[in-house]
Amino acid sequence: MAENSKPDRRGLVADIKAGNSLSEAAESIGKQKKQLIIAARLGTDVIGLATVLDGDTEVELLTFDSAEGREVYRHTAAHVMAHAVKHLFPEAKFGIGPAIEDGFYYDFDIGGKLTEEDLPRIEKEMENIIRSDTPLERVEMNREEAIGLFTELGEPYKVELLEDMGDPVVSAYREGDFVDLCRGPHLPSTGFLKSFKLTGLAGAYWRGDESRPMLQRVYGTAFQTDEQMGAYLERIEEAKKRDHRRLGIDLDLFSIHEEAGAGLAYWHPKGATVRRIIEDFWRQEHEKRGYGLVYTPHIARAGLWKASGHFDYYKENMYVFDVDNEEYVLKPMNCVGHILIYKSRKRSYRDLPLRMAELGTVYRRERSGTLHGLMRVRGFTQDDAHIFCTREQIVDEIVGVVDLAIYMLTSFGFASYEVDLSVRDPKIPQDYAGSDEDWTQAEESLAEALGRMEIPFCRRVGEAVFYGPKIDIKLLDALGRAWQGPTIQFDFNLPGRLGVEYVGQDGQHHHVVMIHRTVLGAMERFMGTLIEHYGGAFPVWLAPVQVSVLPVLERNQAYADGVLEDLRSGGIRAEVVGSQQKLGYRIRAKTMEKIPYILVLGDKEEGSSSVSVRKRKEGDQGVVPIKEFIGGLKDEISKRLPDS
Repeated sequence: MAENSKPDRRGLVADIKAGNSLSEAAESIGKQKKQLIIAARLGTDVIGLATVLDGDTEVELLTFDSAEGREVYRHTAAHVMAHAVKHLFPEAKFGIGPAIEDGFYYDFDIGGKLTEEDLPRIEKEMENIIRSDTPLERVEMNREEAIGLFTELGEPYKVELLEDMGDPVVSAYREGDFVDLCRGPHLPSTGFLKSFKLTGLAGAYWRGDESRPMLQRVYGTAFQTDEQMGAYLERIEEAKKRDHRRLGIDLDLFSIHEEAGAGLAYWHPKGATVRRIIEDFWRQEHEKRGYGLVYTPHIARAGLWKASGHFDYYKENMYVFDVDNEEYVLKPMNCVGHILIYKSRKRSYRDLPLRMAELGTVYRRERSGTLHGLMRVRGFTQDDAHIFCTREQIVDEIVGVVDLAIYMLTSFGFASYEVDLSVRDPKIPQDYAGSDEDWTQAEESLAEALGRMEIPFCRRVGEAVFYGPKIDIKLLDALGRAWQGPTIQFDFNLPGRLGVEYVGQDGQHHHVVMIHRTVLGAMERFMGTLIEHYGGAFPVWLAPVQVSVLPVLERNQAYADGVLEDLRSGGIRAEVVGSQQKLGYRIRAKTMEKIPYILVLGDKEEGSSSVSVRKRKEGDQGVVPIKEFIGGLKDEISKRLPDS
């Protein structure tokens, strides 16, 4: 659940009297505003409008503008879709149906009967259910009673979920003749839904397990107005044009080969060039900021991962194999290797902070159903780093990391981003490693660093990992989509488990504070994001080919070769495309390849030692002396402008 560092009241505050429902309280804000209210926030909990409270209290009424409001709205749409499917396919068995970013889905077992042609039928039945304005009624029961109910309804997947729950009391929602297991909350009735659309059909293994039944997943989205829906559908069409999987093929950047194995990317020369530029920039900036660059092996004995605790928690995501009758692991992360380097000699407080960075390739056993182009792969390179410091150095080190992360993002053209501070849930302290003192200091240090930099953030309670709180920076692309980017994470677990210490001023041994951090994330995922952000039209400093030289006629070839030599001597990535094909065809082809600059060379240009310049997106720039063009282009490249 999100909790803002400085409350962002996108909803409206209302006072609730004991015995009143939220809907009744919303009457006080006026009919027009009331129609926009979806749910309410009480403390850190989101509650439905039908909720009746025991005592007088103040709540924040949530609209569709809030993430929680959208989640409630779209979760209700998922239930309405399930209700419609039950009407059309009475034999359907139900999996899960959550709200997700930009929409919702529901998983069904209908024996593979659903096709794309069924989606309009389901939409029509959803419209009938919405017109009926059927209430969604919350029903609470003990777990055994619920198991009996869903067994009687013939819902084996719901029964399995209930059997795995530890809660003695569970809730379901009744929607006319349809009942579904759900924590909620939901809209008061189906009539609150206004604009929706089913967007696709896919397969999904039950609980993500490839050994379990394959269910059919129906995707959809929902908005409060048709205008919002129209804008979203336009954005989806634009996203299809920017899909990195298609552009990766069209622009000859990378490929993934089923015969070699799913989730493994092969970088072609052009894609490798972009990646090398990113990595060189990354190395330069890290060395400027006091990081030592290291390399660690790709494999290590399993005993090391057992000592660190990774083996117990992540074994199912590791590649474990035998070497001379001993277990080895293909490394899933780089932190343990960096710890071994740290421990290779005795460290004093004078050595701290110690910053190690590595572009380390790691391997994780991701399920095949989760793989997605470069965004989710089995082998990837992390721009990984670890900082070993004292408690007194924490805030300064966090400020340094956040500053580096934002500098890197803005350098690559990501001017907008969102920041989350993930902290523990104080209700379940037993789920977190480390002392209360450690957690308090870590959470306060992260918040202090963000406050010092005047960076607004959203405090997310219960979303910390078990070994420490973290800062997540989500970058927003050209379409406003959020992508996971930099992560800065405390770790109370590893220094204690692996004896990562330093000798303090008092002559005693102390555990270091260890900070895991990445400023770009996985190189594969960052590249995929970058491709989609620019639609493959990389800014000139990143473009794999910055200039295409096109001689008009065969007799201009020698001059074109000389221009190419001048460009390359100036450090510019260039190519010559000979005159075997008509000039118009070549210009169109290079435009489709999204080359930043096209130089056309004919007799006139050759006679004046000049070039005719065509700039991507801007077209004809006129005739320019070659030396002037090279000087201007080198200046543009050096400034790392976000687009050309």
